Amino acid sequence: MVVFLSCQLYHKEVLRQSISHKYLMRGRCLPYTSKLVKTLLYNFIRQEKPPPPGAHVFPQQSDGGGLLYGLASGVATGLWTVFTLGGVGSKAAATQAISSPLANQSLLLLLVLANLTDAADAPNPYRQAIISFKNTQDNSPFPSSIPHAFQINFNSLYTTLCEQQTSDQATLLLYTLLHQNSNIRTYMLARTDMENLVLPILEILYHVEERNSHHVYMALIILLILTEDDGFNRSIHEVILKNITWYSERVLTEISLGSLLILVVIRTIQYNMTRTRDKYLHTNCLAALANMSAQFRSLHQYAAQRIISLFSLLSKKHNKVLEQATQSLRGSLSSNDVPLPDYAQDLNVIEEVIRMMLEIINSCLATSLHHNPNLVYALLYKRDLFEQFRTHPSFQDIMQNIDLVITFFSSRLLQAGAELSVERVLEIIKQGIVALPKDRLKKFPELKFKYVEEEQPEEFFIPYVWSLVYSSAAGLYWSPQDIQLFTMDSD
Repeated sequence: MVVFLSCQLYHKEVLRQSISHKYLMRGRCLPYTSKLVKTLLYNFIRQEKPPPPGAHVFPQQSDGGGLLYGLASGVATGLWTVFTLGGVGSKAAATQAISSPLANQSLLLLLVLANLTDAADAPNPYRQAIISFKNTQDNSPFPSSIPHAFQINFNSLYTTLCEQQTSDQATLLLYTLLHQNSNIRTYMLARTDMENLVLPILEILYHVEERNSHHVYMALIILLILTEDDGFNRSIHEVILKNITWYSERVLTEISLGSLLILVVIRTIQYNMTRTRDKYLHTNCLAALANMSAQFRSLHQYAAQRIISLFSLLSKKHNKVLEQATQSLRGSLSSNDVPLPDYAQDLNVIEEVIRMMLEIINSCLATSLHHNPNLVYALLYKRDLFEQFRTHPSFQDIMQNIDLVITFFSSRLLQAGAELSVERVLEIIKQGIVALPKDRLKKFPELKFKYVEEEQPEEFFIPYVWSLVYSSAAGLYWSPQDIQLFTMDSD
């Protein structure tokens, strides 16, 4: 079926009408939609390993089975060998890491079917099946308005998704299910072991240098979807992790899942600022932090430091661009017909990000000050950073609470005398948190961002899915010179 649908590879535009669409979306194929989707999902869940080379796929006959059996056995074993070792022109590096070719091929076919464009008179039935399937433990009847519905074991699916997030296609499936199937989203958010799902996603973002940009986007959007839920934002600060070995910047012997999530997202922002400079990535990272900010609890001291360090980096960048804009303006007065860099646009983008960071800090202070003495400590340690923004017209309103907190706690530290230890400063902060009247902090609307797919999402997803099929479908080959859907050097 993958080969049957692969005519899309040879077209630059997304196919909306083709023979494959006609056969798969109408007529005799239609009644088998839910069975096919369910079978493909179960193939993915089971992760069955291929038989070892030379093994007999069919039971041996005592009399040798005759010529027909010998031919069938040879063909079957040969197919497994193609799956395992790759066919002519296949991508050996990609296939070597695939432990279950059947599961991988099933997942790729499922993603291809799910991303077929709707027919003019009917929606994609495979997408309908993915949107509507329920847990085997759910005994409520399916509404008559939902076609192609079926049930599947959510626990088994969840476990496999947690284990397989190293691959683009498994992350894309997770995104598809979280975004489109409300049954599975509700189930996942109710799990008490969310760290099993979140940690592999954080690891994808942490190793951003080694991942392609699409994989990073999908991981980030998954986090954004999860942070739309207040229960998730509260529970991640209650999960305590020990010895995160893949986080190499600092030894983290004990940290909450929430603080680790903040660290990884901030690291992604900093990487993006220095390397890719992708506004879309910035926006989604900040949106996830903003969604969490009102629920920040017992932030790890390193997480609190990194929040303020990111603000420091943005502040320096703001000052640098401002200086460049001033010098450029002076130069334009003395020279004619010289094109100027658009520093005003750069400045606007940086100021938007700075305001977002101030709103995140403000949201935490206004709603969770008593839970976050480490953030107050980090604020006081770098209080000079915020001085230039107190009177800036773009930030005056949002600076009120931050300025109040800095002034209030600075005064208490001054009264306590000089040469204070870190422990004593934290003790004074904790006492001050109790003494500070909550009504002195100005209330702002709660920060809430929701992920919405852009118009015509197929323009992104169809080339992405087929690039995954091309790079990791075991035993299948397409001539790279003839592929039109995506450029071969893209990631």
